Amino acid sequence: MGNFEIQFYERPDGTRPVEIFLDSLSSKMRVKALDSLQILSEYGNQLREPYSKSLKNGLFELRIQFSNDISRIFYFFVTGRKIVITSGFIKKSPKTPANEIILALKFKDEYERRKSNE
Repeated sequence: MGNFEIQFYERPDGTRPVEIFLDSLSSKMRVKALDSLQILSEYGNQLREPYSKSLKNGLFELRIQFSNDISRIFYFFVTGRKIVITSGFIKKSPKTPANEIILALKFKDEYERRKSNE
């Protein structure tokens, strides 16, 4: 086991959806989210529930809870011990909303398409 490099997914216009999400969180939730990202960088693909859950098509969610507030950050792995963080959301329902997963998968596809063209 060793450290994984964490990268924030960047849209073609230069914005980073997960950075915008992190900036929107309360300071306590943001600290908890950054701690969770640190744990993810240490454990990478060995991280399991309750911290991480595999969704589909190589997409995972990092599960963050502070008090009664729950948030999720989506990520995927790329060759070379890299983790790309796509986006996040505040969880308000028991099931992860499909539109949030679709958006994260779109970012993943966009990232992979750009990388294959480099």
